[in-house]
Amino acid sequence: MPDSALRIDRLLFFLRIAKSRTLAQNWVEAGHIRVNSKRIGKGSAMVSAGDIITLPKGEVVLAIKLLSLPERRGPPAEAQLCYQLLE
Repeated sequence: MPDSALRIDRLLFFLRIAKSRTLAQNWVEAGHIRVNSKRIGKGSAMVSAGDIITLPKGEVVLAIKLLSLPERRGPPAEAQLCYQLLE
């Protein structure tokens, strides 16, 4: 897997933010996800390390900074090393 970019739907699935890739695609297509303050509308939108991703999660809005791109959907502890929660 290249370290340069990853599809947003795969990223949300790999980071265990979305339970399935289909759910992540639905969030993106519904306009709920922003990357670097720009609303994205396709699951194929590419993200890179350093990007800021904003998304609703239940009643709160999460803002995360992507530190590195995950290579797989691993255990939660591994996924959490790839991003930093922003206040």
